[in-house]
Amino acid sequence: MRSILVLNAKGGCGKTTLATNLASYYAQRGLPVALADYDPQGSSLDWLKARAPGYPPIQGIAAWKEDAQLPRDVERLIIDAPAAVHGKELTPLVRRAQTVLIPVLPSPIDIRAAAHFIKELLSVGKVARDETKLAVVANRVREYTLAFHALEKFLHSLDIPCIATLRDSQNYIRAAERGLGLYEMPHYMVEQDLEQWEPLVRWLNSKRSLPECS
Repeated sequence: MRSILVLNAKGGCGKTTLATNLASYYAQRGLPVALADYDPQGSSLDWLKARAPGYPPIQGIAAWKEDAQLPRDVERLIIDAPAAVHGKELTPLVRRAQTVLIPVLPSPIDIRAAAHFIKELLSVGKVARDETKLAVVANRVREYTLAFHALEKFLHSLDIPCIATLRDSQNYIRAAERGLGLYEMPHYMVEQDLEQWEPLVRWLNSKRSLPECS
């Protein structure tokens, strides 16, 4: 089973948007998918409730309540982490994942918070032992702005890859309202967004996103 954790201690950085779109991407490809929501707000599960019948199924798990047993046929587990996760709370979350995606917004506050969080995350045992792969996703980006240039400078300073830059697009809101992901929307509406997702899914589908022990 392939497990992907979307994680950042800073709230409002787009964890749920990234997690739900990943879940719908794999479901649309015909893979059995589970979406584990560790946030008591239950935003990922609310997204699933809005999902109309007829679309590829996604198993929802209210993981903040209890660790539900995964169906044996699940091939992709997407984990939506809560905000404000620090210290000892990080270890059990990271232990569940082969890959950790860290969405970062282009604002000074978010960049500073991400720098502190990534430093903390790199000290977690499984990450330090290279048993979990990390990558950053630049989220809600508006190119050619001062904030974007500051984010670029920060990302270049990291020792972990930035695998995608996603624009600030209303298509994410339109999809979320219907419990869908970009890959399930009319192609003519989301073509530019899908182009930006291509490096992300290509990396996730490659051996580069997996620890050597997998």
